Amino acid sequence: MLIIKIFGKKFSFQFIHFVLAIFVFISINQAQTHFPINLDTVKAQRFDMGKMWTFEDPPLDYFKSEYNFNPSKDWFEKLQKSALKLGGGCSASFVSEDGLIMTNHHCIRGILPSVQKENENILKNGFIANNLQEERKINNLKVEQLLIIEDVTDQIQNAIYQGKTDEEKLSLLESEVQKITNQYQSKFPDLTFRVTSLYNGGKYSLYGYKVYNDIRLVFVPELSVAKLGGDYDNFTYPRYGLDCAFLRAYENGKPIKTNYFFKWSNQVVEEDQLVFVVGNPGSTDRLNTFEQIEFERDYRYSIMVPIFKDLYNIYEQLVIDSNAEDYRLIARLFSIGNALKVYEGTYKGLLDPVLLARKRDFEKNFKQKVFSDKNLKEKYGNLWTEISNSISELKKYSKTAFAYTISNLYSPQYLVIASRLSNLLDEVSAGKIKSEDFYQEALKLYPKDLNDDLQKKLLQIQLKVWKNYLPAESDINKFFNKFISVDEIISNSYLTSQNKFNEFIKKTLEEIKSTNDPFLFFVKSTQNQLKILNDSTNRINQRLTVLNQMLGEALYKIYGNSIPPDATGTLRIADGIVKSYEYNGTRAPIKTTFYGALDRYYSFDKKFPFNLPKYWENLPVEFDLSSPLNFISTNDIVGGNSGSAVLNLNAEVIGLAFDGNIESLPNNFIYTTEANRTVSVATLGMYNAIKYIYKAENLAKELINGKIESE
Repeated sequence: MLIIKIFGKKFSFQFIHFVLAIFVFISINQAQTHFPINLDTVKAQRFDMGKMWTFEDPPLDYFKSEYNFNPSKDWFEKLQKSALKLGGGCSASFVSEDGLIMTNHHCIRGILPSVQKENENILKNGFIANNLQEERKINNLKVEQLLIIEDVTDQIQNAIYQGKTDEEKLSLLESEVQKITNQYQSKFPDLTFRVTSLYNGGKYSLYGYKVYNDIRLVFVPELSVAKLGGDYDNFTYPRYGLDCAFLRAYENGKPIKTNYFFKWSNQVVEEDQLVFVVGNPGSTDRLNTFEQIEFERDYRYSIMVPIFKDLYNIYEQLVIDSNAEDYRLIARLFSIGNALKVYEGTYKGLLDPVLLARKRDFEKNFKQKVFSDKNLKEKYGNLWTEISNSISELKKYSKTAFAYTISNLYSPQYLVIASRLSNLLDEVSAGKIKSEDFYQEALKLYPKDLNDDLQKKLLQIQLKVWKNYLPAESDINKFFNKFISVDEIISNSYLTSQNKFNEFIKKTLEEIKSTNDPFLFFVKSTQNQLKILNDSTNRINQRLTVLNQMLGEALYKIYGNSIPPDATGTLRIADGIVKSYEYNGTRAPIKTTFYGALDRYYSFDKKFPFNLPKYWENLPVEFDLSSPLNFISTNDIVGGNSGSAVLNLNAEVIGLAFDGNIESLPNNFIYTTEANRTVSVATLGMYNAIKYIYKAENLAKELINGKIESE
């Protein structure tokens, strides 16, 4: 070993090398601190606008150059007609010729209680139909299969430009859309038609759907298995969720027969494997101007993040108080937690100066292309200024309108009761309801089973909203600041208990109107002004709709289909590869296994939300714990893609998309590939769980065979 003497002390060469390495590391980081990134040098990337390609304009040249892949028309038709849009804002797909449908557990989680029979708890215990007779009908659920796509851009744009004002243009747009859908509806009465605006109106497509209304439940795992880790593991990776559900479409009381379905594959994914996600992404705002994005950040996301945090804390405590046994309450907590992570992750992304610099650079390049063409400049050159002016005007009203709005999300029910009671009084004054009928009508307004503790906590959120977004000298804040506590507000109201309310509505109409009840005071003080504010914001938004349409036209004329349109809740195909990424000082595996699920269970001492059913401690010997459970890929997805099939080159399903990681949350405004990942359930993991853990033999056979095995 080489020994070096320094100041009379002996050190090994390896130690000196280590110290020098640390010194260099610190120096580099200090240099980065003192010399931050020059944002003027940050450039937009090729796919900042994403990869949600439409089926009418697939990027064939790009697929060829990037992957040496030349998909045929038949390949696209198979994908288009095998994929489904699921009622409630999710995606799905046929996976057998007998109408078997694959989607996510969380896409139907909210309606599972309506399907169960007495003494059943499907969220807690799951559901398995061992034969067709046991499949359970789900009311008010439908799936839509896209069969017809037509370009109707010229017809609609020609109609719009006959209008002189924003209102006329939007009215003509609505009339032309109705005219086109009526024409096609008469030709194809068995289909449902909708016109969709792409590129904010730069292009219009007509979609014709076959709708299946008789949908039945076949299989779902337990909520704790589908969403292991709850909101802590939501929008994270590595993940260990069996987030799947299987349904079946029926017609005339029998399972449908379809030629279009994805064949099942138990292929294990490999690093750099090309995969496609086919589904219905909900909405994105990637084509928005830079000022519009800043407005969303400062007037939407920054406002909602603290509200969702407060709501999450409230419902988490309610779940704890119920010993995590109230599964409807748990489902509500998960929904709020999901929204919180979306809003907070998006907000943090919109504070990232590098991401914003990429958006700004794209806008600069776009504007240069418009201004370098005489005709484009004449028609579209003033758009950014007009949009900026509209945004500036919108800022004047937004926070006040927000504070005056009674929200179904966080406002206490006392305000809802006050609003309904005020409307009822107006109807009596207008002669729509007889005064002698007032009492009986008012009795219907009070909700049943009001949770007083929850309403008290929601009132605390509401008071924060008024304090934060209304001036201190406003009538609302001055009035409510007179009260020492929330309890005092509640005790001074006639609307905070059924008994007090019933006595209150016995008073004369004049006495009710003149009362100083806190919640009625809010309604009387704000709702007329809110209507004026809403009229103003609606007028501005009408103007922005027209301006955004023109912006989309300009973008489509310059870039064509090299840039996909924003998500519109309609069918898209997104290419990507199975790819690891660096996170938290380590590296993510491309797949996880059931061993990881058990590790979460035991590492967190089997406590909610890392609890699993007890039988997981003694799984069947034939079940392979090394089966892939979840995997990641770079596909471009957003909300609405939940339940989308993940396919290989042969259009075989190898996964089921159910989430993104934390790094994917700014997806609404920009798509990145550095660490943004789609998280999917692996088909092999689903199959092995269905066959060996849940013993659903018939379902396992149907998945492999692509049809029900004949008896």
